[in-house]
Amino acid sequence: MPGEGFSENDILRNRVALILVENLSVPFDRRVWQECQTLRDAGMTVHVICPRGTKRDSEAEVVLDGVHIHRYPLQAATGGPAGYAREYGSALWHTFRLARKIGRVDVVHACNPPDLLFLVARMLRRRGAKFIFDQHDLVPELYLSRFDRGQDFLYRGVCALERATYRAADVVIATNESYRQVARIRGGKRPEDLFVVRSAPVVERFHEVPVEPELKRGKPNLLCYLGVMGPQDGVDYALRALASLRDEVGRDDWHAVFVGAGDTFDEMVALSRELGLSGQVEFTGRVSDEDLLRYLSAADVCLSPDPLNPLNDVSTMNKVMEYMAMGKPMVSFELREARVSAGEAALYAPANDVAEFAKLVAVLLDDPEQRERMGKLGRERVRGPLAWGNSQAALIKAYERALG
Repeated sequence: MPGEGFSENDILRNRVALILVENLSVPFDRRVWQECQTLRDAGMTVHVICPRGTKRDSEAEVVLDGVHIHRYPLQAATGGPAGYAREYGSALWHTFRLARKIGRVDVVHACNPPDLLFLVARMLRRRGAKFIFDQHDLVPELYLSRFDRGQDFLYRGVCALERATYRAADVVIATNESYRQVARIRGGKRPEDLFVVRSAPVVERFHEVPVEPELKRGKPNLLCYLGVMGPQDGVDYALRALASLRDEVGRDDWHAVFVGAGDTFDEMVALSRELGLSGQVEFTGRVSDEDLLRYLSAADVCLSPDPLNPLNDVSTMNKVMEYMAMGKPMVSFELREARVSAGEAALYAPANDVAEFAKLVAVLLDDPEQRERMGKLGRERVRGPLAWGNSQAALIKAYERALG
């Protein structure tokens, strides 16, 4: 259990936490769900307001493992910034509506994006609640990386919303040291009000299952990508690297599987056809936990193709942590926080260089002993210095600070 080893806490016992999430349903959002369980085990009553899922997490209201989840209908954004304005406006209205129904709240814990949830927190602060800002993404950098519009008036707007969120927060939770520095310097937060709660997999959930050779579609090697497929996630870089692996490196002894979904899923399927990869590349969409373990257990090399941009360079990628939990080596582009997370469990291509990325995949395909060694190092990292237990302790301290 994520909360195992965290008994009730004198400061947190019988307090009420309200966690606000907009971009994923809960418990599908694993980081938020792990936080919920940790706070529950510390003695808090935990409520979550989040959007409904489509194929899962679809009930409007449910109590799951002692956590009270309130969900609202939400249409995902399409059509650029205007689409996001509609999505965020609808989400904010529903969040206000549900928050008013919950009653007394001691801590409101808002997870971005967007940087609009401080408005709900401000309402609850007038009733005595403390506000913890859990910064999952740097939204100004996300805007620059996703829309390629430069520092226009919308960029200035998201910067203003970030500043307002920092000002409203009693405590800020950062996902890594890079984000913590942004909160300290750009947000003007005091060091004692900043806590790093790294996203980390619950290692008991990630365990190898017997390899199913048929997943490799008759090839000796399986390459695996796991994660979201959005404009900034680099699936297009991965596909172009695979085309280079076949055409320039001369390797066709592999099958590749892309596990996940997102805004660019259909576009990436079309790109794979355009590159002539349809016979060697498989897109699964979102899969069950059981199928996820099947694919990762069979994988020989994992792909982390997030390109260098203002957001990715300073962000911790969940896929990197999950590859390491499964003991799998990976190839990544040279990103600051990717190296902090993976260390020697990855090989690093120069930023956004698909030809070099392909060559490093070939290096690992040719060296099973190196793959084994890298996988062991990664597993040790997520069971040691990067373990979720360390993040649990930091989360509890953040709440103690807010309530103390």
